[in-house]
Amino acid sequence: MKTLLASTAVALCLLGTGASASAAECGDVTIANMNWQSAEVLANIDKIILTEGYGCNAELVVGDTVPTITSMVEKGQPDLAPEGWVDNVPEVISNGIAENKIVVAGDALADGGEQGWWIPKYVADAHPDIKTIDDALGHPELFPAPEDSSMGAVYNGPQGWGGTVVTGQLFKAYGAADKKFTLVDTGSAAGLDGSVAKAYERKEGWMGYYWAPTALLGKYEMVKLDFGAEADAAAWKSCNTNADCPDPKKNVWPKDKVQTLVTKAFADRAGPALDYLKKRSWGNATVNKLLAYMTDNQASGEDGAKYFLKNNEDVWTQWVTPEVAEKVKASL
Repeated sequence: MKTLLASTAVALCLLGTGASASAAECGDVTIANMNWQSAEVLANIDKIILTEGYGCNAELVVGDTVPTITSMVEKGQPDLAPEGWVDNVPEVISNGIAENKIVVAGDALADGGEQGWWIPKYVADAHPDIKTIDDALGHPELFPAPEDSSMGAVYNGPQGWGGTVVTGQLFKAYGAADKKFTLVDTGSAAGLDGSVAKAYERKEGWMGYYWAPTALLGKYEMVKLDFGAEADAAAWKSCNTNADCPDPKKNVWPKDKVQTLVTKAFADRAGPALDYLKKRSWGNATVNKLLAYMTDNQASGEDGAKYFLKNNEDVWTQWVTPEVAEKVKASL
């Protein structure tokens, strides 16, 4: 019995030493908790997995794209930006990488941030010939305008959004007015969402601007139309995004790169935790569904993270080793 107790004590001591070593290796980790749903829930997922799976002492700190990434480069804090929309700060990112201040761990969103013109899936299923914007504009009768059903409608976002400007320019580029379409100003984000919800409830046609990942696309299944054009980055920058450009051409809406960034100091000490961040990437369809759940249930980022970890083991267990997965599951 004494031998058994001694062996058990040694084993527990070794386990404790192993856990301490893991925590010491990873250490304190500050995670930017940015102020939109997808970034918030991802930050909370990282906190749980890094804490429970890798023994880190993880803490969430308030963040937003520009100030967070700038602070990472200039001050070395926070350690981790889970969902960095890097196209918004290209110079800061390139300088930070060149100066060995930050490291790109991987793509947070495997599909990137998507913007474009969408139609309901039930319309796409009923009309399989509609694949592109030009195809849809050939059928104004399928997308009736709210004030005049003899016209088709393209629903736009509110004034002040970059996507609203681009949609206005694409409306010109594709000759939508000549094809009996009108551009509808929805007035606000709520107005845009409401127009989709109303169409879905009535199973009516709808076409307009939207983006992913979002809760709305998790609730209402939509299909993004192909642009049917060649991408022209120079024309996009000079004309498609400029409301004053009089003659925009058809173009492809570029996807936003959405990446996970870490400071070089954290990358150097993270050990296996960095391997997790390199693998941790999810598709917009997965994120859309999670955001829809969070919206419908008024769930916080922490609530959403726990829901995801409990209900999507097939996704997140691919990011970690079986041993880490068991630790995370046990913590839930």
